[in-house]
Amino acid sequence: MLLNYQQHLQRQRDVVTYRMKKLAAKQVEIAEKIRKKYEEMKRVLDEDLRITLTQLDTEHEATEKLMEQRIEECYHLTQELDQELSNISAQVTKQEADIQNPQTEKRISDTLMLTDPDLIQMDEFKNKQLLSLTINLLLFIRSQVPVTKKLFQSYAADVVLDAETAHPKLIISPKGDSATYTDTWQDVPETPSRFETTLNVVSQQGFSEGRQYWEVEVSGKTYWELGLTYPSIPRKGREEDSWLGRGKESWCVEYFNGDYTAWHGGVQHELPLLAGRQFTRIGVFCSFPGGLVCFLGADTMTPLHCFCAGNFADALHQALCPGHDNEGTNWKSLKICDASRSAPVL
Repeated sequence: MLLNYQQHLQRQRDVVTYRMKKLAAKQVEIAEKIRKKYEEMKRVLDEDLRITLTQLDTEHEATEKLMEQRIEECYHLTQELDQELSNISAQVTKQEADIQNPQTEKRISDTLMLTDPDLIQMDEFKNKQLLSLTINLLLFIRSQVPVTKKLFQSYAADVVLDAETAHPKLIISPKGDSATYTDTWQDVPETPSRFETTLNVVSQQGFSEGRQYWEVEVSGKTYWELGLTYPSIPRKGREEDSWLGRGKESWCVEYFNGDYTAWHGGVQHELPLLAGRQFTRIGVFCSFPGGLVCFLGADTMTPLHCFCAGNFADALHQALCPGHDNEGTNWKSLKICDASRSAPVL
């Protein structure tokens, strides 16, 4: 019976190894599909290629990252199966092994289910829309709005800030569409969801599927942070723990005195090519199926930074920080805009 179980585990190991090969083949297949999308778009309108294909680049990177995660999971499982097979081989001669290991069987079943290549797809809906909008770009080229802008506008989300989460030095408008810093500590109820150590506020509603795009007016400000966060972001305790992008719970782009920095997991990504650039609006796009968080200068759809998250572990909320007064230069509000309408082209 031990020999039979040993053979069973060997067959299961072969299945997992074959799954790794299937995932690798799927990775190549997706890369080939994306390459063909490049060629199609080049034939349609080469002038708009750079901005439009930035979206495909980030989706490709996110998909590859997800594939690598799945292959690594399979690899670790094969290592564990090799060890268990070795242990069983040693136990066969002693007749001391249990016939079945339910935990191993469940691990194999769960991994095979999670790593099914058919469950990993490109964001085909977005790709088809990109191609369709590119083909029809000449119909609205006079408006000087890139094709990517039209696509993102179709994902415009209604964002309402949750005053119950706002730091006491923030004034949230009655409509929940702006946040303003004040030196005065406001008399507001103490709630578990309220930020106490950093000037943050998050949206009332989160989302856990589909694609969403939102824009914030940042003109006239010298300091701000915008991004997305899980509900689990710390609200109390050490100040650094609550800053956007300093933990694994959030992603953000920060602007301070002319310099842009992207943050996630405490890792900063300086964006020197953007130094000195000023935008009227900043756009934030998130694709749940694509595992993307993208930041753009919404005036001209200039890419600022894209994070390829792979998988999101929870619902996401929009988050912002209007920053302190910065020596009297940063009193203006951060205002959420109607992302379905274009900002003035600079």
